[in-house]
Amino acid sequence: MQQQIDELSRMTVSQLRQKYLEVFGEESRSNHKQFLFRRIAWRIQALAEGGLSERARRRALEIANDADVRIRAPKTKFGTDVVLDPKLSVIRKVGAADSRLPPPGSYLEREYKGHRVVVKVLANGFEYDGDIYRSLSAIASEVAGTKWNGFLFFNLTSTEEQPNGQK
Repeated sequence: MQQQIDELSRMTVSQLRQKYLEVFGEESRSNHKQFLFRRIAWRIQALAEGGLSERARRRALEIANDADVRIRAPKTKFGTDVVLDPKLSVIRKVGAADSRLPPPGSYLEREYKGHRVVVKVLANGFEYDGDIYRSLSAIASEVAGTKWNGFLFFNLTSTEEQPNGQK
């Protein structure tokens, strides 16, 4: 048995795949040398020493609960043809603007440390000082020199957050 396992360590991947076929009676789907080596060595040892006892087999079946155990996930599980449960999905229109933002073409103004900050709202971003930014937070951080939430910097709150319960 030890001699057979020592021979395995000197085999190439194609030789290990052939040995896997001999020992297990089926082709391996793996080309990983270490995996093949370990599986074949385990099988050689199990055949020589008798494998699992009947009690161990029963216990393993109890643990597995007679479930169909897969070696690999089904290919469609992560493919593009998967139909997602709509209850588990977030529905958002592509390009839908945040409800706190005014419509494109509007201007946001703020006085910050004696400097007037004027930002134009675009369909896909914001224009400030001749440059285009992807977020208000980027502009706020640029102006303040530190991290800022853009909505807080420009005092944009949702309708639910208006003071005095106004909507």
